[in-house]
Amino acid sequence: MTSKIIFSIACLVLAGVAAFGQKTEYTVVNRSFSNDRGILHMNEAHGPGIAWIKGVSFTEATIEFDVKGRDVQQQSFVGFAFHGVNDSTYEAIYFRPFNFRSTDPVRKGHSVQYVAEPEYDWKLLRDKFPNKYEQPVLPVPEPNDWFHAKIVVGASRVEVFVNGSTVASLIVEPLVHWNGQLAAFWCGESSDGSWRNLRINGKPIGE
Repeated sequence: MTSKIIFSIACLVLAGVAAFGQKTEYTVVNRSFSNDRGILHMNEAHGPGIAWIKGVSFTEATIEFDVKGRDVQQQSFVGFAFHGVNDSTYEAIYFRPFNFRSTDPVRKGHSVQYVAEPEYDWKLLRDKFPNKYEQPVLPVPEPNDWFHAKIVVGASRVEVFVNGSTVASLIVEPLVHWNGQLAAFWCGESSDGSWRNLRINGKPIGE
C-alpha cells in the first residue's frame, strides 16, 4: 500500500521561495526520504517514489539539480515531476543511468524520458511514438556519478539539458494540460535516487 509521510528537512532558502530559516517540507509517497548534509535520498521500493515539495508551485520554470542513480539495469530511474495534480497525475522527466554508456544504440536511445502519468506512460509512448519522448543523453555522464540536469518547462515545450550543455538532449511538446502546479523529486520502479542543489528559477530549494 502506498504510504504518505510528511518529512521536514531544515534548510535555508532565498526570499520568494520560502522565508529565511524556515524548513522545507516534503510529502513523501511510497518511499522513505532522508537528508545527509544536503544530499536528499529516496530508498528503493516497488512502484514510483515521489517527494512533493511543499510551498513550491509553478506552471513554467527552469529547474536545475544534481542527481545520482546507479548503473544497474532496470533498477535506476531518477528525475523530477512537475505540473502535479495528485500522486498519480503529473508530468515527469527522468533518466535511466544504466543506459547512458550502453553499446546497444537502442538502449542508449532510452537514456532520458518524458512521461505524462497516468495517461501517457513510458510503454505507451515507446510503442506509439518511438524515439520521440526518449533520447540519448549528451554529453554522456558516468552512470554511477552525479550529473547536472536542467529542465526548462515552458507553455509549449519541455527541454532537457545535461552537464551544462547548450544543446538539449530532449525537446518535447507537453502531452497534457491539467493545470497542475505541484513539483517533486521522482524515482521509478525498484529504484532509489539521490538529489542535491535544487534550484527553481535560480532560487535554491531545501539547502
